[in-house]
Amino acid sequence: MNETLLRDDDLIVRSDGALRRITLNRPQALNAITLDMAVAMTALLLDWQSDSKVGAVLLDGAGDRGFCAGGDIRALYDAAQSKPTGVADSLPVRFWATEYKLNVLIARYAKPVIVVMDGLVMGGGVGLAAHAAHRVVTERSAVAMPEVGIGFFPDVGASFLLARAPGHIGTYLALTGQRLGAADALSCALADIHVPAERLTKLLAALANCRSHDEVRTGLERLSAAPAPARLPNEREWIDASYGGDVLEEIIARLRACRAEGAQVALEVMGKASPTSLKVTLRNIRSAATFERVEQSFAQDYRIALACIAGHDFIEGIRAAIIDKDRMPRWRPEKIEAVTREIVDRHFRTVGELELTFE
Repeated sequence: MNETLLRDDDLIVRSDGALRRITLNRPQALNAITLDMAVAMTALLLDWQSDSKVGAVLLDGAGDRGFCAGGDIRALYDAAQSKPTGVADSLPVRFWATEYKLNVLIARYAKPVIVVMDGLVMGGGVGLAAHAAHRVVTERSAVAMPEVGIGFFPDVGASFLLARAPGHIGTYLALTGQRLGAADALSCALADIHVPAERLTKLLAALANCRSHDEVRTGLERLSAAPAPARLPNEREWIDASYGGDVLEEIIARLRACRAEGAQVALEVMGKASPTSLKVTLRNIRSAATFERVEQSFAQDYRIALACIAGHDFIEGIRAAIIDKDRMPRWRPEKIEAVTREIVDRHFRTVGELELTFE
C-alpha cells in the first residue's frame, strides 16, 4: 500500500510495502540540496536503519529535468557575504559537514539504497547517488562534476571514485567536468545498471518487497536493458596519454601536443576553469588514489571546501554563474603558472576543531 509519510516544500517521503522512498522536491532548482534537506534525510535514514518494517530505501528527484544538480550554492554565496565562513555555526561549515556525513551514511548503510539517476546528476547529486549500493541510470542521465568551472572542486567524495575509474579517465572528468551518459557512467563505475526511462514507473512494484541486495538486483535486472554504446573507451588512448601526469602544466603540454579533437576540446574547457581549482583538484584526486576508505576523501574534501569558501575563486565563480550571470569570472591568480605550491597547500591544511570525523 502506497502511503505518503511526509510532504513539504523540499521533500516527499512515501512508503510502499517494505520500500521507503525519498523524492527531492525542488524541481524549479533542479532539486538542489539545502541544509534542511540534508538534515531531514539523515534523520529518516537513521530512523529506518533500525526499523524492521523497512527493507530498502529509494532516492529520486521530482520533475523531468534531473535527479539533483548539486548543493544550493546560492545559499552558500549569501552566507559567505554576510558571515565569516570559518565560524563553527556558519552555513558552509554546517552544510558541508551535514552533507558529507549523509553521503557516508548512504555509503555504509545497512540496507539497500537505490538511487534513480535520471536526467541531470551533478555535484551534491553525485554525492547522494554515487556512494549508494544500487545506482540506476537511464538514457536521459547526464552525470558530471563540473566544479572547477565555478572555482570549486569535485567534492562529495567523488575523487575517491574518480581515482578508481579506468586509466586516467577520472582525472580527465575531474579537470573538465565532462558529462557522462548512461554507458560511460557504467564504465567508470559511477553507476550500476541501466533502466530505460519508460520503465521507471514499474520500479516501485519491482522493489516494494525487497529486503536484500540480491532481491534488489534481481528486481532491477528485470527492468534493465543495454544502454547506447559508451564513448569514453574509444577516447582512452589520448586521455591516458595526456592525463597521466602529476603536474598540471605537464598535462596541459601533453594536451597541446595531442592531435585528437577531444584533447583540444578539453584544453579549451580547462582554459576557462579556475587555475587554482585545477591544481587543487589534481592533487586531491592523486592523493585519493592512495586512500583506503572513502571517509578519508570526505575529510580532505571538507578542508578544501572550507578553504575555497574563505578564498576568492569560489565566490567569484558563483557570482559569474548565477548572480550576475555574465559568465566572465575573474580568477585570482588568473594564470596556471601563478598558482604556487603554497596556494595549493593552503587548501589541504587541517581545520583544527572543525575537522570532519566519522563514527
